[in-house]
Amino acid sequence: MDVAVSQEQLTAPVVLSARALAKVYRMGEVDVHALRGVDFVLRKGELVVLLGASGSGKSTLLNIIGGLDVPTSGQVNYLDHDLTHATERELTRYRREHVGFVFQFYNLIPSLTARENVALVTDIAQDPMRSEEALELVGLGGRLDHFPAQLSGGEQQRVALARAIAKRPALLLCDEPTGALDAKTGRVVLEVIARINRELGTTTVVITHNAPIAQMADRVVTLMDGQVASSRQNTVKRSPSELEW
Repeated sequence: MDVAVSQEQLTAPVVLSARALAKVYRMGEVDVHALRGVDFVLRKGELVVLLGASGSGKSTLLNIIGGLDVPTSGQVNYLDHDLTHATERELTRYRREHVGFVFQFYNLIPSLTARENVALVTDIAQDPMRSEEALELVGLGGRLDHFPAQLSGGEQQRVALARAIAKRPALLLCDEPTGALDAKTGRVVLEVIARINRELGTTTVVITHNAPIAQMADRVVTLMDGQVASSRQNTVKRSPSELEW
């Protein structure tokens, strides 16, 4: 089902802004320019898809706005937090209190149940959901005591999502969350991400090289060679269950 993007979403407050971001990696005697003067903003409650080929700079940008890396130059602000000049301790606190991460590979601990994997986050969060509540939200209320090896790939990714959202993060950053899944299972995971964004109001970024996924977003930002090639607002959003790739 297509859903019109609301006018309120277009004018929602900016929660994160990045200006003139550059990131240069030194590889032996060669400088690799991963980002070249990127401007990027996130508005409260929006769902943004970062689209681009491998090597376009998507993951580097995500890592910087998530506090996992720092730019070579440029400025990043989350609300009134200056992330550019933050100490490692301040970045750790930012990640712990404000950001949930989901990666292509699930990073679950094999010896812990789904409930226990999620509890790793709830034990250190300030105002967490109960593990059971987070797993119910991603459709795994009946799998609380299953170990990762007893779960399918899509179910493991949903446990990873439950773990990410259990601390009630303001930002949910997903790096190729369907990259290790077949299309049918991937659509289920994207449905969960869309539901979290819709029901919890979590500002969400999804990285993908898969162009059809962009149809589920409020806004689509395309990166190419470390630069923003385009940024466009979707007038309507499609349900992930309807996407074909």
